[in-house]
Amino acid sequence: MSNRKKIVFLTGAGMSAESGISTFRDAGGLWEQYPVMQVASHTGWLQDPDLVTRFYNERRRQLFTTQPCGGHKLVASLEQDHEVVVITQNVDDLHERAGSTNVIHLHGELLKVCSSRDVENPRYWQTLTPDNYEVVPGTLAADGSLLRPYIVFFEEAVPMIAPAAEQVGKADVFVIIGTSLNVYPAAGLINYTRSGIPIYLIDPKDVSVPYGFNVTHIKAGATEGMKQIVEKLRRI
Repeated sequence: MSNRKKIVFLTGAGMSAESGISTFRDAGGLWEQYPVMQVASHTGWLQDPDLVTRFYNERRRQLFTTQPCGGHKLVASLEQDHEVVVITQNVDDLHERAGSTNVIHLHGELLKVCSSRDVENPRYWQTLTPDNYEVVPGTLAADGSLLRPYIVFFEEAVPMIAPAAEQVGKADVFVIIGTSLNVYPAAGLINYTRSGIPIYLIDPKDVSVPYGFNVTHIKAGATEGMKQIVEKLRRI
């Protein structure tokens, strides 16, 4: 294989869709079952924390029935020959289960819960397991506030966006998988790529790419697209 590269991935809902995880935005997705602001916004949490707690209990239950897809595994396999950083908009742990060791979660982690008063304080984080994934509504964190999902809700800042942008700025290759490039600030990460590096977009659907970027669009799902990326990396 060619020399070692730094490959940075940005993955979205289309990455996990092949594992059977419902996407929010597509037809039949979760947003059609629940109004988005009711279950995934700061306001929704304040208005009905019990509903939000039950919603994420159900998301965890679903997650434990799924496995990483071939795309997740191919991303992880590239660590054998390259430095790989995965920036994901997904809150599942499928990248980690597939073997990826450097994953930045932009929108939080489904298997973690935290203080609702001090969200980013790791002292109050708890990691849930398949045997213990349900949070009883009204459960308190160690600081006495309500225990809430460690999810970046709408109306909240994205604390990991700066570390993510820093990694994108160092990439030799940037690969976008299964994201519409409509959700900011994640969609803006492409702006941090160095001029002239290869940028690939894997998505079976048409995606509007920001003006001025030379992006190779691989019209395929995550697994098939990643097979093509692995082949391309052999030739770079």
